[in-house]
Amino acid sequence: MAATGDTTTRIDPIELPARMRTVVARLGRHLRQTRAGAGLSPTQYQVLATVVRLGPVRLSDLAAQEGLNPTMLSRIAGKLEAAGLVVRSQDATDGRVAYVAVSTDGRRLVDRVRGERTDALSRALDRLDGEELRILCEALPVLESVAESLKDRTR
Repeated sequence: MAATGDTTTRIDPIELPARMRTVVARLGRHLRQTRAGAGLSPTQYQVLATVVRLGPVRLSDLAAQEGLNPTMLSRIAGKLEAAGLVVRSQDATDGRVAYVAVSTDGRRLVDRVRGERTDALSRALDRLDGEELRILCEALPVLESVAESLKDRTR
């Protein structure tokens, strides 16, 4: 049992993770719906955003970072390259090593998608009252900790 103010809330060890998983998935699904990134699959966008975050990166390192097999990543990188969002290059000393870097158009697209998602979330948060916002702010460090603890579970 966990006490919250004057009420007592029962923590169901099965319901809590199920509800959390559902709400996080719904948030992600709703936030993925953007006009700017409509032409990309969620995986393509995630790879592009990771290239923006990491800078020029070896394809093998990017595959490991994203948890994708190299063949799948090569296809995704090819589609992103064909769309003008990334640039692929070979290592000058080892032709077997390929790098991928974001193009100007790719960076602009990621910035637009992030802006749309931030705006959508800001509008939703504007509907909350002060107490709900306070509770959400207090919960963020806990959610960040949960996310961090899940990060390496499959590696």
